[in-house]
Amino acid sequence: MRKVILQMQLSLDGFAAGLRGEQDWMVWNWDKVLKQYADDIAASADTMFIGRITYEGMANYWPSAATNPEASPDEIAFAQKMNALEKIVFSRTLLPVNWQNSRLANRPVEEEVAALKQQPGKNLVIYGGTRLVSSFIRHGLIDEFHLFVNPVILGKGMPIWQEITNPTALKLVKTTTSSVGITILCYQSE
Repeated sequence: MRKVILQMQLSLDGFAAGLRGEQDWMVWNWDKVLKQYADDIAASADTMFIGRITYEGMANYWPSAATNPEASPDEIAFAQKMNALEKIVFSRTLLPVNWQNSRLANRPVEEEVAALKQQPGKNLVIYGGTRLVSSFIRHGLIDEFHLFVNPVILGKGMPIWQEITNPTALKLVKTTTSSVGITILCYQSE
């Protein structure tokens, strides 16, 4: 069965964005370790779950990044992977979805995920946003958490854990450190 994999950047105190959605605190000068890790996750998946705000940001960036003459070969290759993924967008307000291979989800989160997990294919990846990820966590839909912990404390912001009503046990399966200060914690649901 296909796995649902979360890849999410977080602050050390567990926020995915500032109070107004700011992400200027994230470390983006990734080293080879981080780039390879993200490439491996993208290569393991053929479908992406995404919320409206994250979709709009990615849809404005990745299509042109694939043909940007100033982009590095690594960035062009990753952009091509992002553009090729099937994108399932969870939104009640977004119309239309124009990014290649995108469609709006037409069922509740739990039903959409259950149906896709039963279909043949590669893994299913979530890149954001906070409300969508929180909903996936609340419903116990994430099989693997790949948390890119940035070396910053925000104090306040947008968490992904706010909808948890019961303790959720996870098993740490791998830690990966980078030269830019990001530590990746990989957990599996028990």
